[in-house]
Amino acid sequence: MNREILRLAIPNIISNITVPLLGMVDLAIMGHLDSEKYLGAIALASMIFNFIYWSFTFLRMGTSGFTAQAFGQKDKGKLVTILTHSLLIAVIAGLLLVLFQYPIQKTGFYFIEGSEQIKILAIQYFYIRIYAAPATIGLFALNGWFVGMQDAKTPMILAILINVFNVLINIMFVYGFGLKSDGVAWGTLISQYLGFAFAILFLLQKHNKLFKKNSFLKIIDVDLLKEFFRVNKDIFIRTFILILVFSFFTKESASISDQVLAVNTILLQYLLLFSFIMDGFAYSAEALAGKYYGAGNNYFLKKLITRIFVWGTLLSVLFTIFYILFKEVILQLLTDNENIINSARPYVFWVSIIPLVSFAGFLWDGIYIGTTASKPMRNTMLISAFTVFFPVYYLFVDKLNNHALWLAMILFLLARSISQTIYAKKAVFATKC
Repeated sequence: MNREILRLAIPNIISNITVPLLGMVDLAIMGHLDSEKYLGAIALASMIFNFIYWSFTFLRMGTSGFTAQAFGQKDKGKLVTILTHSLLIAVIAGLLLVLFQYPIQKTGFYFIEGSEQIKILAIQYFYIRIYAAPATIGLFALNGWFVGMQDAKTPMILAILINVFNVLINIMFVYGFGLKSDGVAWGTLISQYLGFAFAILFLLQKHNKLFKKNSFLKIIDVDLLKEFFRVNKDIFIRTFILILVFSFFTKESASISDQVLAVNTILLQYLLLFSFIMDGFAYSAEALAGKYYGAGNNYFLKKLITRIFVWGTLLSVLFTIFYILFKEVILQLLTDNENIINSARPYVFWVSIIPLVSFAGFLWDGIYIGTTASKPMRNTMLISAFTVFFPVYYLFVDKLNNHALWLAMILFLLARSISQTIYAKKAVFATKC
């Protein structure tokens, strides 16, 4: 069981790490140009794309859970139908984003502050990159299907390929053709379609026999499609609430002061780093829990949950120790600004305990997705946000200031872990197993 968990977790961790590395390269390319306005333009436009694409991660999650269950049931026809449904939804959603790009741009930039010059460049970037939407969302569907098929290596290879393409094309457009932030937008656009093309190629190479015996023309299974939308609706609501919590955290940080915004942005990297590791194990839990749930194998499902939580507990303790022992080293790696480092020190305690309070929530997310227990997943997020995070912040903000934000965040993460654990017996084992 440990070997199976690691076989799926390690490639997913590598895939996760490639994302911030790509962002760092993009920032480095823009940071070496003759003006900071290009860097600002990408930062502003990326806020809108992050919001859009984070909202569509429900498609990857839902596809992964349904596929893993069909894999466990050994229902090859259902596997093809799930992929067809998911790709159809992805392409339609991507085309709708392209079609309604103007109102999306107007709405998005209405809520974003920035100088007129930077906004003009950011809008230019937006109008180029938005055409990547069908490929980007299509990759969510394909990666979810690969994970559900117990294949974590293909999404890892795709992530590496896309990031390498992106870096090389960005360098070519910026340094070769003299483009600026628009060159980075073209790089992202082209690399996404290249990645999508390779994903289709890998799909046909690895599963050619599956598609020969089960035609893509049998597109619609009404009952399955209804269930697919029901689960994805709940995951979308859950994800939207998560976005709301982190957006509120950033907004309130900025309202306190620019210094606090900088400090909290730096300190959130502690959560980001830990999430790369835990998400890898959560993806592993998605695939394996879905397989055992679909096969009706209660024994192995329980064994998986026990083993995955052993890994989670071990890693959370190690990360907490690492954060406490090397707090100064980590801060200096994240920034060389002494004012920010000095201002961050009083809050390091909060981020040091993030692994302990959050790891169960990450792992239960994977198990809930694998067993398509989307309703309790949604409900625990609503409970954690609206009965814990927001009330705690407003109750203590006048007395604790920025500490109130971190107290609210820690209790929010802890509430998710506890509420999902309480729900789990009924949510995960209610049917089939």
